[in-house]
Parts: sequence; structure tokens; C-alpha cells
Amino acid sequence: MFDGILGKFSHDLGIDLGTANTLVYVREKGIVINEPSVVAVNTRNNQIVAVGDDAKKMIGKTPPHIIATRPLVDGIISDFEATERMLRYFIDKVHQDGFSLVPRPLVVIGIPLDVTEVEKKAVEDAALSAGARRVYLVEEPMAAAIGARLPIHEAAGNMVVDIGGGTTEIAVISLAGVVNWRSLRIAGDELTSDIIQYVRDNFNVLIGDKTAETVKVSLGSAHPSVEPRFMKIRGRDLLTGLPKEVSLNDAQVRDALSRTVHLLLENITATVELTPPELVSDIYERGIALSGGGALLKGLPELIMAETGIRTFMVDDPLTCVARGTGIILENIKEYQPLLVPLTTE
Repeated sequence: MFDGILGKFSHDLGIDLGTANTLVYVREKGIVINEPSVVAVNTRNNQIVAVGDDAKKMIGKTPPHIIATRPLVDGIISDFEATERMLRYFIDKVHQDGFSLVPRPLVVIGIPLDVTEVEKKAVEDAALSAGARRVYLVEEPMAAAIGARLPIHEAAGNMVVDIGGGTTEIAVISLAGVVNWRSLRIAGDELTSDIIQYVRDNFNVLIGDKTAETVKVSLGSAHPSVEPRFMKIRGRDLLTGLPKEVSLNDAQVRDALSRTVHLLLENITATVELTPPELVSDIYERGIALSGGGALLKGLPELIMAETGIRTFMVDDPLTCVARGTGIILENIKEYQPLLVPLTTE
């Protein structure tokens, strides 16, 4: 009863709980939060020091008693308490200008396709512990397809490749259901690790995640560009232990990323090969939709199209696609009820 009363003063939320970033959609307002999924904790008093953008700035720069960590790994919760605290922080942030002292929102959360019952329950429990009065779960590729306004209810094939920070979800959707899919634990974070390893192997220089991320955004590509691009980066020389500056070009970064990109291509091709021929015909006509932050890798749509022969396009604002999908479900919860994942408590 109290939840119902408090719920009237709360903002219902759609959450894209990602490995790299968490996006929060508020009913009738749109996306109001887009921050890194990072929590900084003071181990001396077990207090939260920072969450989101402020916590990300601390990575690699904290004293021993402060730990800046990502509570989600490969799209699943690895630190339950930190995830709960992060969700509570975002829920309170949404309600800070409202009248609700104890917010009890209804929450729709996107989850990867291959989560186990235990992993699914961890998401439910984290959201409920953070203050949600009710939790609905939706598969991320389905949320991405809804966010991209694809006609998922039709008896026709729609193919979505959602490349996030920790997971890549490849799904063929028809009649509001996933017909064929693959879920990979390789995505944007793997590309960042590839750059760190390449610089280490070829220059004997150790760089951090933040520097590698900057290189990926600035020079990363899956297809050769017309104009060569260069960038200077700094790290620690593994031979002397002193700072060292090296120059990277886009061809070197493309070489560093090639293994992971090739693995993505192989799985996209394999998914198409195992899809019923009638749906493959529809996909050939409609194309492959790319969403997620990893879809922003330059030249990726052109490379997938060259490899598969299927027109490949990036959805509008791929970074927010899943969050927009959870928001559309939130606004029309009864209509989309059949698409939601059954809860472990049901």
C-alpha cells in the first residue's frame, strides 16, 4: 500500500544498465542521465565517494583506501553492493528536485540475452534494494530494436547488432520474438584492451584505459580511411620505468583492433547462416541495424556490408538506443508486457 502511495510521487524509469555507461530514461521527460558505470568507495568507512562521471575521473589515480571500480563486467553484475548503491544514487538524482522523500519508481531494465537465472535475479534484487517498487526486464537487442523503431511485431525478419561496452548482442527478431541470436563477451572494452596490448607489444610502453579509449575514439577504424591520421600518446616505458611519448597512426590502431573486429564479423555471418531462409530474405531487404557505442567505430557498417553482402546501417544515436527502447516500453507497459522477460519471482 505504501509503495503505491509513494509510487504516485515517483518518476518511473527505464534503465540501460551497461558495462561502460548507465543511461536513465524518465517517463515523459526522456533520457536525463548518461554517466559511466563506475563507483568509487572509501574502504576505511565503506562510504561512497563518487559515482558516474566523478568516479571515472578517479580511475588509476586513487590512494590505496579508495577503490574506483566498475560493478558490472561483461554486462552482468560482479559487485552486487556497488551496483545497488549506483542504482540508488541515480534514482535519488532523478528525484532530487521532486516531492518524494522515499522514491519508489517502477523500473524497466535491459539485460543481455544469455544471462542465467542467478544473474537475472541479481539485477532484480539490486533494483529492488535500490528503491524500485517493481522491476521489469527486457532483452537488450529487443530494447534496441524498439528504440530504433524497427517493425518488430511484423512477420518479417529484423536483424540487430548491439555492440556495448562488455557484450555484443546479435539477434534476428520476428513477430516480437528473438528467432536466432548470439551473445558475445567481446565489445568496446575488448577493443580498448587490444590497443593497450598492441602499444605494449610494439613500443614497450604501458598506457591506461583512459588513454586507450581516447585512441580508439580518435584513430579507431574498421576500414581504411582516405586521409592518414596520427596521434601522440604518453605512458610508462616498461624498460626504464620512466614516462615516454610515442606516435600512433590509424593503420596501426586498425591492426590492433583487427582480431576482435574479425571475430564480430564471423559471429554476424554465422548468425545469418543459421537464420531461416525466409527471414534472411527480409534481412537482405531491410538491412542490419547497428546500435550501441561500439557501432560508432569508423567504417564498421561498410566492413560488415562488404563481408555479408547485406546493407548495414547505424541507427539514430546508437549510444542511447537501448535506453530509448526501455523508455518506449515504460510509456506503453501493457502493450509491451508480452515482450518482457519473466521474473525469477514469478
